[in-house]
Amino acid sequence: MIGLEEILKGIDIKSFSGDRKRLISNVAFDSRKVISGSLFVAVKGSKSDGHAFIDAAITSGADAVICEHLPPEQHENISWIVTDDTAGALGMASSNFYGNPSSSLKLTGVTGTNGKTTIATLLYKVFSQLGYKCGLFSTVCNYIAGRELEATHTTPDPVQLNRIMSEMVAEGCDYAFMEVSSHASDQKRIAGLEFAGGIFTNLTPDPLDYHKTFDRYLDRQ
Repeated sequence: MIGLEEILKGIDIKSFSGDRKRLISNVAFDSRKVISGSLFVAVKGSKSDGHAFIDAAITSGADAVICEHLPPEQHENISWIVTDDTAGALGMASSNFYGNPSSSLKLTGVTGTNGKTTIATLLYKVFSQLGYKCGLFSTVCNYIAGRELEATHTTPDPVQLNRIMSEMVAEGCDYAFMEVSSHASDQKRIAGLEFAGGIFTNLTPDPLDYHKTFDRYLDRQ
């Protein structure tokens, strides 16, 4: 459990109503993953808008909601936080909730069209063989000091990212290597993270079905 005010550090808040001192048990942007005492962040995605699921989140036990606009009717006893950017706020809130784990790691992000998996994996293996405890986020698999975790995305969502990094810190990892996809950058999944370094591999027009223009794609690297 962590105080709501602590979770909101670094988030640009337009308005706040409700209890600032309440304790939060969980951060979620999927109403199906809300538990009692959760902070629910209503993020606008490419296929759905989290604002449509605020009521469902509250029914499941959410005590606080971060949104870009308030619903027509606000439930009583809920802390309401309004910001212009819920995607960025989700990253900051997740990082704060898990104790800003990236600040305790030497985190390197690898971005570009091709070669991210190879470079991040090679760095993980080299540093591991040098005797360091390391973490890895990759398309193929995630690792915490040799322990294998299933990878569902090239770059996980902010909640999962920070949860896994907090496990890396608890395991005593010194370094972490992360594939950072342009989709993840555009969707602000890495908001709130502290990087010690970055690697850019190359740029080809492959992902323009998502970014639409080459300039927009380049800007997300």
